[in-house]
Amino acid sequence: MPEIRIIGLHIFDRIREAGKTQEILTKYGKNIKTRFGFHELSVDVCSREGIIILEMVGNPKDWDKMEKEINEIYGVKVKKMDFDLANLNNK
Repeated sequence: MPEIRIIGLHIFDRIREAGKTQEILTKYGKNIKTRFGFHELSVDVCSREGIIILEMVGNPKDWDKMEKEINEIYGVKVKKMDFDLANLNNK
């Protein structure tokens, strides 16, 4: 069944959690079609919090594995949206 999944990550402490998070994202890189990262930045400071938005491709079982691994990182909150393309006409 064709499906699109968007995963959002809220990283509460980028300095502490970015390395672990990046390691997992690299491991599942073949499943990430699009990646957007957002954090506040100014001349004086770089925010400790950040948001990453991922558009997933490939096997949904891999998406679930990646999501489970990221959920195990303290300080990272995960949310997802799933779109079933097979039922586009059935709103």
